[in-house]
Amino acid sequence: MSMHVQQLKVKIFADGADRATIFELCKDPVVRGFTTNPTLMRKAGVSDYEAFAREILREVKDRPISFEVFSDEFATMESQALKLASWGDNVYVKIPVTNTRGESAAPLMARLSKRGVKVNATAVLTLAQVQETTRSLAAGPSAVISVFAGRIADTGVDPLPIMKGALETVAPHANLEIIWASPREVFNIVQADQLRCHIITVTADLLKKLPMLGSDLAGLSLDTVRMFHRDAAAAGYTL
Repeated sequence: MSMHVQQLKVKIFADGADRATIFELCKDPVVRGFTTNPTLMRKAGVSDYEAFAREILREVKDRPISFEVFSDEFATMESQALKLASWGDNVYVKIPVTNTRGESAAPLMARLSKRGVKVNATAVLTLAQVQETTRSLAAGPSAVISVFAGRIADTGVDPLPIMKGALETVAPHANLEIIWASPREVFNIVQADQLRCHIITVTADLLKKLPMLGSDLAGLSLDTVRMFHRDAAAAGYTL
């Protein structure tokens, strides 16, 4: 059964920090939200964090957008989070599940949640982390837990049981949603949809492939053959 973008129930969030791309994707109704992180921002050449975030928020007003804290100390993370959250009602503050010393950020998330901050718990890779984070965020405002399914798969582990477990963990809590983070291919979007995962974060490169969803495979085979033929001719190969 072929599937088309319009049939997807999973919400597609665009993951990236390139200004021009974000502004362009703002016009696309398929994109229901945005996520950034310090690594993506550095790659995009962002030097002034606040100026960048405020510029993006002038355009992205009607959809959720995540910005991440970058301190390694929980007290500073907390003040950064409160500042980020103050810039817009649609801001979700990304809090890494631990600091670089492996200390749990769960108590910090609970404090922020109590103060009305919408948290995006990030870099989550285990079910135990999902369960601990859920306990911290269950009593607060809307929050999301980003489970890095792609990174789990990169280790040779099937992410599906972990994603299923994550969805079951948050099911009793109406304020919590699970993000399928770090997808590697369009098929991951279909998998997330079939699992009834709430959200999937998709890079601009993967978004470009979305029109391939539901393509006829025989037709795609022919296109591929034509590509090989065209490129060999263009290269002027002879044998």
